[in-house]
Amino acid sequence: MNPQSQSLIQQAIGYFQRGNLEHADALIQTVLEREPRHFDALHVLGVIRVQQRRRDDAVELFRQAIAVNPGSSLVHFNLAAILSESGQDIEALPHHERTVNLSPRQPDAWVNYGRCLNNLERYDEALACFEKALQIAPDFVEALNNQGALLAGIGRNEEALRCFERLLALGYSHPSAWLNVGNTLCKLGRFEVALPHFDRCLQLDPGNAMAWRQKGNILNQLKRHHDALVCYERALTLAPEDDYLHEDWLSTKLSMCDWFGIDARIEEIVARIERGQKAAIPFSVLNFLDDPALQKKAAMIHAKKFPPDPGLGTIEKYKRKDKIRLGYFSHDFHNHATSFLAAGMFEQHDRNRFEIFAFSFGPDKDDAMRSRLLSAFDQFINVRDMSDMQIAQLAREMEIDIAIDLQGFQTMHRTGIFAFRAAPVQVSFLAYPGTLGTEYIDYLIADNTLIPPENRQHYAEKIVYLPHSYQVNDRQRTISDKKFTREDFGLPQDAFVFCCFNHQYKITPQTFDGWVRILQQVDGSVLWLQGAAADAVGNLRREAEKQGVSGERLVFASFMSLPEHLARHRVADLFLDTLPYNAHTTASDALWAGLPVLTCMGASFASRVAASLLTAVQLPEMIVQSQQEYVQRAIELASQPHRLAEIRRKLEHNRLTTPLFDTALFTTHIEAAYAAMLERYQADLPPEHIVVQD
Repeated sequence: MNPQSQSLIQQAIGYFQRGNLEHADALIQTVLEREPRHFDALHVLGVIRVQQRRRDDAVELFRQAIAVNPGSSLVHFNLAAILSESGQDIEALPHHERTVNLSPRQPDAWVNYGRCLNNLERYDEALACFEKALQIAPDFVEALNNQGALLAGIGRNEEALRCFERLLALGYSHPSAWLNVGNTLCKLGRFEVALPHFDRCLQLDPGNAMAWRQKGNILNQLKRHHDALVCYERALTLAPEDDYLHEDWLSTKLSMCDWFGIDARIEEIVARIERGQKAAIPFSVLNFLDDPALQKKAAMIHAKKFPPDPGLGTIEKYKRKDKIRLGYFSHDFHNHATSFLAAGMFEQHDRNRFEIFAFSFGPDKDDAMRSRLLSAFDQFINVRDMSDMQIAQLAREMEIDIAIDLQGFQTMHRTGIFAFRAAPVQVSFLAYPGTLGTEYIDYLIADNTLIPPENRQHYAEKIVYLPHSYQVNDRQRTISDKKFTREDFGLPQDAFVFCCFNHQYKITPQTFDGWVRILQQVDGSVLWLQGAAADAVGNLRREAEKQGVSGERLVFASFMSLPEHLARHRVADLFLDTLPYNAHTTASDALWAGLPVLTCMGASFASRVAASLLTAVQLPEMIVQSQQEYVQRAIELASQPHRLAEIRRKLEHNRLTTPLFDTALFTTHIEAAYAAMLERYQADLPPEHIVVQD
């Protein structure tokens, strides 16, 4: 080894450490001119090239150094790191492997190896690498942080939380640590506990737009809409081009019934969707756009977050079984609208032809509905702490024939499960009223009212047409025997009572203007609405006052148990629907309780659901086509008691004699749909539109 060369290299390292890359570069070049295969010179120059952002040159120099001395773990470490940082994880992988083989007690090498495997979606191997690093260095924060992030990313949130909390206990107080704990607590539904973690993050980093946004999301969950709006506005000043902040702001304003400035924001969101940009989660788009083409585009943009994942390979055809295995996947197998609708169907599935399995990724709630569902399914499987890939793998191991997504793009969805192809046939049903815009959801359960044939182009899935309504209903839903009076709810005894128990975010300015015009024309009438936060109540009453209607004519209902809530419908006269997002479960609640529903039918799935229900209960006279007709029909019904009384009698007769609340009939129809889907698959035919005959 040439002493002069070594001296020059040491001098170059000194210059490098002082930030003088030019002098360091020149000295190394001098060595390489004399000794082109000098290992240390090649390695040091590679490190210099990394600092100079000449990454391709650095990679070549590291490769040359390895050719001279393939046993240097440090050069393999540096080459692997630069390749991974450049997105070349496949090329980096053998160098990560070589590094840990040469230096198995180097924890940062195991962490880098784990990151590479994580990027390649080899999650179990990545977790093993992080665990190995922690065995060597139990308090190594980089290993804990990466392990927590991976666990959170694959849905193992309880384990992720333990990692992040351990980080904080070690005194690691980087803003990202507090943000990670807060985010994970949110995924677990522990919103109040999460809030202080975002506050701590923002104390350390007041310019963190993500933390402001996430704090706003929590405050919305806690119904503190005004405070949430302040957070979103702060985030917008920091990151005006953020993908979804404009929609967060808009959704909060709609929840508050504060409509000032929303038109411009809607125009901005629409323009972004039209340009193919991320602008709004698809569920929110349903609330303010009655345009199925734009809804599909928004869904397709959002679905790019969950691309088809070939990680589990293709599904080999299962051996034919005596029974079709149905897997229902949901976050909401507890006291929730989806379960209230579908419980009877789960119970009435023909066990001679079908086995049914619940894959529950929601909270463990000990309530009446959970108890009922535990008995309704052949197997009830809690998969909350499993990754999307693990859940899909489990469904394959159980040879589930048809995977039914009961979540769609609703809150707490797990679309990634279906991206891995959990079953040969995958279906979207009930909870999400629109397209998911993916190529791996094969079918969407609908009916001819929801999606006329000419509208199929706006849905990525093939449409399964049930003969009546797509919405299953549970005929066993109990209505309390309690005899309520209007006085119990602060309603005037002799007034005409219009009601709408939809969420406040469904009340658009156009819908509310129609309601005010109705109240203006029906003397002394009142509008009975779902209980709301104080800001929404105040805004609605002020808006009514601005249009010449006393705010006291808006009455707000308090929370009640479902049986009593159904019973109180009987003191109202007419349910007024919203547009573009109709009453869905709230409409079937009203009809089941015997209260007529008036709806204006729009163009999209979400805006035609009430019409679907009314068609199935044979009340077409309660479906109108325009806002003007909607207002006029409501006034007519309020002014003609005999006409409304006749409709009520008709509804009372039709409740148990028409298809809407015939759970057994519905179950027979959807079973025919499932059988047809699977028959096509087994015949090697692609998904196609299916029409189930009555």
